[in-house]
Amino acid sequence: MPYLLLAFAVLAETIGTTALQASQQFTRVGPTIIVILAYGAAFYLLGIALKHFPVGIAYAIWSGLGIVLIAAIGLVVFGQKLDLAAVLGMGLILTGILVIHLFSNTSPH
Repeated sequence: MPYLLLAFAVLAETIGTTALQASQQFTRVGPTIIVILAYGAAFYLLGIALKHFPVGIAYAIWSGLGIVLIAAIGLVVFGQKLDLAAVLGMGLILTGILVIHLFSNTSPH
């Protein structure tokens, strides 16, 4: 259950960040409303997840997965290109998240 809460927090943050790009600097009302609602939900769910995770672990997972998802959405939806260094760096982020999940005693299993 704690990982599900954190996953929904990441999803909400990803939706909010995607809508932030689509809002065109808050000049479009629909995406701007989505930004506000999605970020509100993301922080609310992250707050609940903090009952089960240390803040550093939760934030590392939340921000790391968010970076990778937003980069993928940027590539597919907005046509933003990634160079090899960016792809390798995101691979290291994902590796770090796996290490935390599989080997850390501070993470709920």
